[in-house]
Amino acid sequence: MLVRSKLTRISCLLATLSAFPIAGVASELFVGNFFGNASDVLRFNGSTGAFETVFVPNGSGTLTFPLGAAFGADGSLYVSNSDNDRVLRYNGVTGAFLNTFASSVADAAGMKFGPDGNLYVVDSDDPGSVTKLNGTTGALISTLTGGGLSDPEGITFGPDGNIYIANGTDIIRFNGLTGAFMNIFVTAGSGGLTGGRDVTFGADGNIYATSSGNTGGVLKYSGTTGAFLGAFVGPGSALFEPRGLVFGPDGNLYIANFGVGDVLRFNGTTGAFIDTFVPTGSGPANAALGGPTFLLFQDVAVAATPEPSSLFLFGIGLAAVLIAKRRA
Repeated sequence: MLVRSKLTRISCLLATLSAFPIAGVASELFVGNFFGNASDVLRFNGSTGAFETVFVPNGSGTLTFPLGAAFGADGSLYVSNSDNDRVLRYNGVTGAFLNTFASSVADAAGMKFGPDGNLYVVDSDDPGSVTKLNGTTGALISTLTGGGLSDPEGITFGPDGNIYIANGTDIIRFNGLTGAFMNIFVTAGSGGLTGGRDVTFGADGNIYATSSGNTGGVLKYSGTTGAFLGAFVGPGSALFEPRGLVFGPDGNLYIANFGVGDVLRFNGTTGAFIDTFVPTGSGPANAALGGPTFLLFQDVAVAATPEPSSLFLFGIGLAAVLIAKRRA
């Protein structure tokens, strides 16, 4: 009798718990925005492109002209503050300003945390460089130079662990372990590369770069040799002065269309246009999207909201547990 009673209570409890949905994970899109007098970071739904919030408001922590961002191992959001030569740190959940992580990073632009846990920030001055910062303290470790860096902006780590820099008309590679200059991976003007602002690797192992030549496009190069493979997104694709680009969780390519003020989505395999994922003007009037700079996807935990039917089942289950306990 005692065993049956315990089994009854356990069954009721399991039924009660099953009435509640399990919290999940949702993808969010963070967009750097520089338009008029506004400099902020906006957050959009990573699946629909719907506006969610002004994550980092204009002027928070003296934010001016955000050109790059990265989430750290501590969950914080790190943002380059180009006009003030700083890297700022914000709460990765609320967007609240935490502190100035590093200063004296001239014209701070693109940034990435490396496999070593340190933060690499592009100095987009002329001549340019890459500043390597301690990923925990922000202290300067070293400065990467060479290869004719001039107004560089975007940065990424390749499958080989090395560092690739978008350097206007070419792409420069540095050793990911030592920071030493390796070579000009994509030669100047290859495939018509002009005004390259960002660079990333695709799932196919190849490297993709934005180019402002002929109004704008995305060029594809061999991830092994740097040879030009073709225009992945060619002229006439509604791109004008594209800056940041990123492959999303869905495998498609998202581009910050700075000259128009929107975020466009393209098929990640063919390069075909899919849609305007985030239209220009999205968000409140005082922080509307008008000049997207960087794009950053991040998974966030989402608490599930129980349906009314789940609450009803919970009530029944709880009552059954209490009755079974009383009978025991």
